[in-house]
Amino acid sequence: MYKVMLVDDDYPVIELLSETIEWENLGLMLQSTHENGAAAFENALNEMPDLLITDIGMPKMNGIELTKVLKELNPHLQVVILSCHSEFEFAKQALRLQVQDYIVKDMFDPEDLCKVIKKIVDTLEKQKKKDVKQVQLQQLIDKNKNSIRERFIKKTINQVSVDEKEWLNEAESLGLQLDRTTYTASMAMVLDYNVEKERSLSEDILTFAIQNILSDIIKESKSKAVFFSIGAKEFILCFPDPLKRKKGSFDEKQECIKKIQHALNKYFNINISFMIGEGFSSFTELRHELILLQSAQHQRFYMPPGTIHKREVVQSENDDLFSKYDEAASDFRELMVVKDVGMITPIVTKWITFIEEKRFHPELVKEWMLKLLLDFKVKLQALQLFRSEYIVEGLHNKIISSNYLCELKGLLIDFFKLLLKRSEAAYSQTKRKEILDAIGYVSRNLEKRISLDEVSSYLFINQSYFSRLFKKEVGENFVEFVTKMKISRAKELLEQTTDSVGKICERLGYDNQSYFIKLFKTHVGVTPIEFRGGKVSAG
Repeated sequence: MYKVMLVDDDYPVIELLSETIEWENLGLMLQSTHENGAAAFENALNEMPDLLITDIGMPKMNGIELTKVLKELNPHLQVVILSCHSEFEFAKQALRLQVQDYIVKDMFDPEDLCKVIKKIVDTLEKQKKKDVKQVQLQQLIDKNKNSIRERFIKKTINQVSVDEKEWLNEAESLGLQLDRTTYTASMAMVLDYNVEKERSLSEDILTFAIQNILSDIIKESKSKAVFFSIGAKEFILCFPDPLKRKKGSFDEKQECIKKIQHALNKYFNINISFMIGEGFSSFTELRHELILLQSAQHQRFYMPPGTIHKREVVQSENDDLFSKYDEAASDFRELMVVKDVGMITPIVTKWITFIEEKRFHPELVKEWMLKLLLDFKVKLQALQLFRSEYIVEGLHNKIISSNYLCELKGLLIDFFKLLLKRSEAAYSQTKRKEILDAIGYVSRNLEKRISLDEVSSYLFINQSYFSRLFKKEVGENFVEFVTKMKISRAKELLEQTTDSVGKICERLGYDNQSYFIKLFKTHVGVTPIEFRGGKVSAG
């Protein structure tokens, strides 16, 4: 509905108009009424009306003055003048202000005003449709421009050779004045892309929002920078360099970049990091620099959110990340046993910090994390804490597509929060507390002897009663369950450590190595040495 403001120092007139005109039926809402122009102006500063109906002769600020100041604030404001004055001078002033109608009170009829209002509403509706079409047209133009820019930058990266003259003409049409100045290339990267994409509902909306911010900040800063999108996750910004490099020129680029980062974070909660490359002044130099920026995946992987870094070469750590797998798995296993959600972030941070300090190759980190998550899925299903429909395929895809360590940290924290939540639900719904406490005790003490008598004493339950209860709730007797858990742990140690079979046998509380090997082969189908040698892929 359109908003109406009534202004007249003659209160009976306001009362008459308020009560006799059916505003809602006309598609209007009576926003406010005022007895002088100054009060009306103050109210309009907070809430601008679409239609102003005002008297002329009023104290503090007359109707002509009020119309003038409000028209300056809202050029599309529709105005109807009500006045006792029929003098030509007042009518002439009203015409200069482009008011929609001028009604003399001596000849006033509410029905006449209704007819005027209906015409005004029609005008507002036409203007509204026109504005919508203009916005849609501008969005279409901007989208086409951005598509042209995207095709141009992709062609520059992917084509080894082009017609230099033709390329320079196209570059100039897009804002790159390479015949007059050199540029510095930089790459903007959207962090937490999957989260932002889900929140923004579509890739197009996310991309459009970022492009608008880039365009607005560049115009606002009066920079002649030019931006290009490479898909939705990455954008290329080219900043012009002064002909004579002066101190602080890099700071000017950083200032513009920081404004972009601040605006995207403030209005859309998007974190974006920048990698600054080198200068270019030709097709060959730009192509070379873009390829280097795109291939700097190792450096990008470790860039924190909202930062600005110069492109550099990062050397991979020679240490084997998987040599620490057993220790990490132990930390997270303890987390699941203690069930303290407050431990999640510190433990995840500990291992993410370790990875960050060592700068392992990104693909190795993803492989390490996927194994950790999949192992926990299997382990918790074996403990019967999750139903079989619980899967991690969606999470698997997110890890594979992640380009930044900070994204993986968030995924890991969310994963273990979900595990604890489901574990708590399982404890409260699927099993008796005594049985779940027994399972927890076994998980914590796998690397020592565990007897039925020991656990029943720990739970303060009669041994015979506990044995029957465990069999009923779990579906297998306690000794079988412990053996299964120990064999599962043995497989982990065989895969993740270089410990001998004898040492693993000892670690798991078995005195007789031959018995352990026989037990292992019964459950897995091969001996521990054969399992470690890769003669089976699963078991």
